[in-house]
Parts: sequence; C-alpha cells; structure tokens
Amino acid sequence: MKSLSISNIPQMSVEKMTDILSSIFVKAIKTGVELKALPSMMLWGPPGVGKSQAIRQIAKQINEQTKKQVNVTDVRLLLFNPIDLRGIPTANADKTLAVWLKPQIFQMNSSSDIINILFLDEISAAPMSIQAAAYQITLDRVVGEHKLPDNCIVIAAGNRVTDKSVAYKMPKALANRLCHIEIESSSDSFMKWAILNNLDKRILGFLSFRNDYLMSFDSTNEDLAFATPRSWEMVSNILKLHGGSVTDCYPLVAGCIGTGIATELESFCRIYNSLPKIEDIFMGKPVSMPKSVDVMYALISSMVAYAREHKNDIKQITNSINFALGMPSDFSCVLLKNYMAIEKNYMNTLMKIPEFFTWMQKKGALLNGSI
Repeated sequence: MKSLSISNIPQMSVEKMTDILSSIFVKAIKTGVELKALPSMMLWGPPGVGKSQAIRQIAKQINEQTKKQVNVTDVRLLLFNPIDLRGIPTANADKTLAVWLKPQIFQMNSSSDIINILFLDEISAAPMSIQAAAYQITLDRVVGEHKLPDNCIVIAAGNRVTDKSVAYKMPKALANRLCHIEIESSSDSFMKWAILNNLDKRILGFLSFRNDYLMSFDSTNEDLAFATPRSWEMVSNILKLHGGSVTDCYPLVAGCIGTGIATELESFCRIYNSLPKIEDIFMGKPVSMPKSVDVMYALISSMVAYAREHKNDIKQITNSINFALGMPSDFSCVLLKNYMAIEKNYMNTLMKIPEFFTWMQKKGALLNGSI
C-alpha cells in the first residue's frame, strides 16, 4: 500500500494556520454554509510545535467572532481501539438485533447556538485498524451507526513519520479524505503568542536573543529533553510557580529543554540583575542605553512585560516609545513589534499616540510590512 508523502503540502506557522482556518469556519457559520461541506483538516508537525494549542485558539476565535459556544472534544486515537470508536454492542429491546451504544466522546450538543470541534489527535500514531475506523469520521462524518451533528468541525493532527515519534504511514485512501497542512516552527508566531499569553519575560528575552533555540527537536538523536514551543511553555509555568531564579529550579528546567540550553538560559538570566530600572523608563526619567546585544534583548523583554501590565496607561507607554526612539533601529523595531502583540488590536491603541507616528516615520520601515 502506498503511503502519504508530505513533501508536496503547504507549510504554515501556527498563527497563520489558525487565522486561515478560523476565518473559513467563521464565514461558513455566519453565511449558513454546512460545515460538512468543508474538508476535514489534517495538521502535521514535529512534537511540541503547537498543534493542540492551535485547536484551542481556533475555538477561541470562532467563539469571539460568532458568539457561539465552542466545545472541543479531544480524542487521542493512540489510546483507542476500533470498538471504542464504534461503541459497545448490546441487544435491542426485543433481543433480535445487535445495536451499538454511542461512545460518550461523540455525545455532542447539536444546538444551533453551539459549534463542536472533534479533534482527532495523534492520528498518525494510531494503528492501521484505528486509522481505518477514522475513514468514516473524516469523510462521511459517521462513527459506525452514529452520525456526527451538522454543527461539528473535524480536525486531525499527528507527527510525521520522519520525526521518529510513534507514527504509522497514512494510507492514501485516508490521506485523500483530508486537507493537509504542515505546521512549521516560527519565532515570530511563537513570540506573539507568548506575549499574549504572558510567558515569563526571561524566556522571551532569551528566545529573542537565541531564536534558534525555540525548537531543538532532532529526530536523529536520542535526547529525551529538548526545546519546543510546548516545553518552553512548561518552563515558563515552572519559573512562575517556583518564584525563584532559573538556578533555583535548574533540574526542572533542564528536564524540559535539556541541560545545554538550560545552562545557556541560566547564564542569560543573570543579565537581568544589571538592567536599568524599568519603571524609570516608563516614568520618562533619564536612563542610559545598554551597549551589549544580550543586555538589549533582556531590556526589551522586561519593557514588554512592564508594558503589558500597564497597557492602558498611555502616558507610560508614550514615555517608553520616546525611549525606543533612542535605541538602535533593529532593537527598537523588535520592541514596538512586541508591543503590537500585547493584546489583540493593541495596534489601534498605539495609533492614537502621536509619538508612535514619530517612531513610525523614523524607524517603522524596518517592520517590512508586518503590521
């Protein structure tokens, strides 16, 4: 049996993929197009790149733009067998025929005020018998004798065979029932998400300084701990809950991203002790501009974290933009680009600040049309 090659499918960042799919689903919902008319989606990508996180983001955007409640049913196919998908057989009322009890995971609310997302995760890790059972779900939207409601979106995800994770080659028959997208690691996409979700500022600074460490997954080695967007989120949660330095919880940090990157993160974080007082910048007080590259990245991440906490204080944001005018252009651009990611549509707030227009005239060309 021939298997699927993913060399001829498009690559997208998590951000671009969620925006495109959300817009299509929202338009279908608002215009009354049947969701079953849209193809089921298949998201490919290495472990930890953000596939599962993307589903939650899609659900959030659909909810915000349609005002409908969105319920996500997360089915980890690796843990299932064909009977789990079809249901348990039992006798009918007069004990003449076998009927199949519907599994609880497929008991979805069919109300017009609700959108269901059936997320078939780890589909490529499921044995062939389970993948065969997924045929009906992805194309016919039925599970054995049970039909998915009309308000259900079907999205599948899995690791690539080349990732050397648990993965089986997908048969052509199943592959042709899906619209395929490969999720690629993107520093810009991750940084916007990380700022919006308030990840630890030290991680933001470090990954701005060393964006090649966002994703250290390598299918050719046997390392158990490696950096991915998912593991960086884990590190951020550890640092916030622990409340101390990277040194204080180094074993846990290294257990998520590996000893090599954890050691470099630990070294980078010592820089924060030498930063100028961030409050002084936002209060408009004179502050000396750092000279070294690593200190500048640490300064930027600290300013973004402070700006996020005071995003509605226009005076303080204005003072920080004035400070940014004195920064080297590339660093100034990184700072303002991160400001735009503080919250959705924060660009509208910045546009009301005259100093922001001054900054745009002097340094905005470096944004390369990204706003």
